[in-house]
Amino acid sequence: MAKKAAGKSGGTPAIVALEKAGVPFTLHAYTHDPASASYGEEAADALGVAPGRVFKTLVAEVDGTLTVAVVPVSGSLDLKALAAAVGGKRAAMADPAAAERTTGYVRGGISPLGQRKRLPTAVDASALAHPTIHVSAGRRGLEVELEPGVLVELTGARVAEIARG
Repeated sequence: MAKKAAGKSGGTPAIVALEKAGVPFTLHAYTHDPASASYGEEAADALGVAPGRVFKTLVAEVDGTLTVAVVPVSGSLDLKALAAAVGGKRAAMADPAAAERTTGYVRGGISPLGQRKRLPTAVDASALAHPTIHVSAGRRGLEVELEPGVLVELTGARVAEIARG
């Protein structure tokens, strides 16, 4: 897969991290609708990609530590499974303001890549069933397509079954 932009990249920290790592990826831009109820479903629809191949980046708090969960937009995060995947006992969704402050991204545009502070990360095992997946490229309306193994490697993620549905 060659690096190419389907629109302007915007030079987000996620894109910078991918370019620095020298890994193959493809950017996909679409027009974000502020009225959209789900950022991930909007991306899947706009790009014509199955929702099981588009992954959302969620930030949870596991035993007091902010933790990133990457799950398909077709499902939801299993907080208990996330806690177990990262060696914790209890997980809850993080305060959105804390997630934005810590990652450096806005809600709906949080990427698992290029975050201001590297957080423990877990990627749902279903990602490995696809040759490529889509994740946020660091802003609403911009997705990056890459091999799931590359995402796991660059984020130091643990792979586990952390999604429901």
